[in-house]
Amino acid sequence: MPDRSAVNEFAERAMRSALLTLSHRKALGRLATRLPVTRPMVRRFVAGETLDEALPAIERLHEQGMGTTVDVLGESVTAEADARAACARYLAVLDALPARGLDRNVSLKPSQMGAKIDEALARENIGAVVAKAVETGAFVRIDMEDHPYTDRTLALWRELRPADRSSGADVGIVIQAALRRSERDIEEIIAEGGRVRLCKGAYKEPESVAFQDKAEVDEAYERLMLRLLRAGTYPAIATHDVRLIKRAIEVATAEGIARDSFEFQMLYGVRRDLQEQLAGAGWRVRVYVPFGGQWYPYFMRRLAERPANVSFLLRNLWRERGRA
Repeated sequence: MPDRSAVNEFAERAMRSALLTLSHRKALGRLATRLPVTRPMVRRFVAGETLDEALPAIERLHEQGMGTTVDVLGESVTAEADARAACARYLAVLDALPARGLDRNVSLKPSQMGAKIDEALARENIGAVVAKAVETGAFVRIDMEDHPYTDRTLALWRELRPADRSSGADVGIVIQAALRRSERDIEEIIAEGGRVRLCKGAYKEPESVAFQDKAEVDEAYERLMLRLLRAGTYPAIATHDVRLIKRAIEVATAEGIARDSFEFQMLYGVRRDLQEQLAGAGWRVRVYVPFGGQWYPYFMRRLAERPANVSFLLRNLWRERGRA
């Protein structure tokens, strides 16, 4: 008789692979954004379609003692005008946040800034956001996308990081534990004093460049997490994995690693109970708050991360069908 846990893991891996494939289907994305039935589920993960809609959610998180990083949704743009529009939206966010006394902290994707059209265009747009960050004393995180762009993303980070960070302005980078190369990248970034957000990885990658087995990814994450806690520059431990969070707390407590020398990061709408529990216990927690109309790829990756989310969506689709 087959081992049930192995069967479940195989089924979850197949579901994740299918959802990640669907996340790239633009026609399906256009359809999904028009279906009213998807909106309750999307609202769980996305703070709104406009900045005005998202700001109250950001303010509520601050009232609960948590930090935020704001993400204007969008990726893999194919038109220069769209890339420049995305840049303008980030400039508006970096004006709005200090005006309301909120965290001056944003995350952006190179492909949203035009990296798949022209690297010079992406460099210009990200450079404009960084210049605004320097002006306002803000922090910009450059997100990591799928593996063909890893070297180019790291190069952009190195080129655009401000030399003078006395105002508090800085640019950080994301490293995905699932990629086999990440241990080497982490060592280089530590040597450069860079700030890393460590995540597991939410892209469908080939076995030649990424671990496929969940246990291998978890093992790599723990190894890199401990390295960053012990030697990194204010790392962000981005996970909802309770075992890994407990391990980080255990090591930080045992080794006297200061609570203000790192933070936990979690996604808006995911494990709110855990976010509040950690913040209430005095650990630093930052919530990744996305907003915007181009939510489909992001939404599909969130479904891929947790099969229970798919069940929730299917139940709602069935109810909607019954009312039709």
